[in-house]
Amino acid sequence: MRVIIIGGVAGGMSAATRLRRLDETAEIIVIEQGDHVSFANCGLPYYVGGVIADRDALLLQTPASLRARFELDVRTGHRAVAIDRAARTVSIQDLSTGQVTEEHYDHVVLATGAVPRGALASVEGGPVVSTLRTIDDVDRITLALADLPEAGRAVVAGGGFIGLEAVENLAHRGLAVTLVQHGGHPLSPLDPEMASLVVDELTARGVDLRTHSSVELLDADGVHLDDGTVVPADIVIDARGVRPAASLAVDAGLALGPTGGIAVDALQRTDDPRILAVGDGVEKIDALSAEPTLVTMAGLANRHGRTAADAIGAAEGLLHDAPADAVPALGTAIVGVFGLAVAMTGWSEKRLRDAGLPHRVIHAHPSDHAGYYPGAERLTMKLLVDPETDRILGAQVIGRHGADKRIDVIATAMHAGLTASQLSRLELAYAPQFGSAKDPVNMLGYIADNAATGLTDSIQWHEVDDAVAAGATVIDVRTAAEHAAGAIDGALNIPVDDLRAHLGRLPAGELIVHCQVGQRGHTAVRLLRQHGRSARNLDGGYLTWSAGTRMLAASRPSVKESA
Repeated sequence: MRVIIIGGVAGGMSAATRLRRLDETAEIIVIEQGDHVSFANCGLPYYVGGVIADRDALLLQTPASLRARFELDVRTGHRAVAIDRAARTVSIQDLSTGQVTEEHYDHVVLATGAVPRGALASVEGGPVVSTLRTIDDVDRITLALADLPEAGRAVVAGGGFIGLEAVENLAHRGLAVTLVQHGGHPLSPLDPEMASLVVDELTARGVDLRTHSSVELLDADGVHLDDGTVVPADIVIDARGVRPAASLAVDAGLALGPTGGIAVDALQRTDDPRILAVGDGVEKIDALSAEPTLVTMAGLANRHGRTAADAIGAAEGLLHDAPADAVPALGTAIVGVFGLAVAMTGWSEKRLRDAGLPHRVIHAHPSDHAGYYPGAERLTMKLLVDPETDRILGAQVIGRHGADKRIDVIATAMHAGLTASQLSRLELAYAPQFGSAKDPVNMLGYIADNAATGLTDSIQWHEVDDAVAAGATVIDVRTAAEHAAGAIDGALNIPVDDLRAHLGRLPAGELIVHCQVGQRGHTAVRLLRQHGRSARNLDGGYLTWSAGTRMLAASRPSVKESA
């Protein structure tokens, strides 16, 4: 059997090494147009920042090491330029000589990845421009940084995962950093009240954040934005996103899906069963909608490389059992933003609203571990739930400690088909330095159960104004000191411990009750409803309301933009 794998790194190398473990006699050729076939692309920003000091630490395997351990024929500096499906050959160009040769195949695995959506044009005398995706990129960036004065200036275009990692690491190197984001806030998959924590962290770290802005051109003066401003810059990192690198597949007559990614079945096979495809250039199936989607995550690329190898093994009679299908993607992800961990899985509230899907929203602000144990810090958590079935639709968790394990628990629960209420019944590890007897994930489950059973009705931060306009009264059940430190306009302050004694002074009509994070508000709503009052708890309390309304105000267009 002869297999040609086009592209290395996560997906391609996972397929290659799995194939070798399945078949010691197979001839496995790996074609990689770059100089490095196996490197830690997720670690690249941290080498730029000096967090990872040794460049060689990024190089996971070399052609020589892969030959020694796996007997792989790895050809770096080569590009696959065409696939002849009828002849079952791949045309391969040696980039150093230009010579093209043809190699016969029994199977092909496409792991061509993704390419930048567009390129910022550098000009003579202007800032150095680079993406941050390859070893060549970090070499270019670190060389440019070495030549800068101490007070260097950087612009990062694009506030996604790579963009934020670039911002953090350039700041770590001592550069003054400006982040240019087309939308209203960095990390567009986040909902605005959650993204406020990211905005606050960037601002606290001295990052110049320019939202609702795009780069128009570069010149010797710096970076020109579409609002007419010019940002001086010595270096520009282009992190404006990627698209599937599917041209080789298109030229071979293979089908693309509606997203522009290569269409594959559950075993990573294209519409030609001898050609499989994995990685960022390939469509995945969304776990919630069951529709094609693009998810560019290293974990999926690794798993799908293994799936493709198993599919080839099954076709060649190497497996006793049928290979397992690839699992639909939740899009579970996490990124560091200076000291903050920002994690998400499934769909956001915005995406659910745009799709017209019913959903229930739950916010919570628990400590990452027991409050009495030193070092406890707040987590900010959001859960999206189907109000009819209690199915978990998505989650977002942000904090300095513990966000990673909470999002992983929720993602695992979603994969297993647990309901939101069942999160309350998970038995999770507890000691005071690691968690709480009621873990933050359990707390989300308790709130979900209260909502599902009708024990407490809630209202979201963006619904308060309409409720007040319809005649509702906001009751702040925090202490007088908390109320004085910041309050919703027009709110009546009656601390929860005094509420029973003041039932008679409450105005008629619906009551919108809130505390700082939602827990005292829940207690107050239960009290009021048992005294015959119509009351709803402000979900997530004043913290969520304040974050959301602040982001909403910041997102409104200026007079100049409206003109």
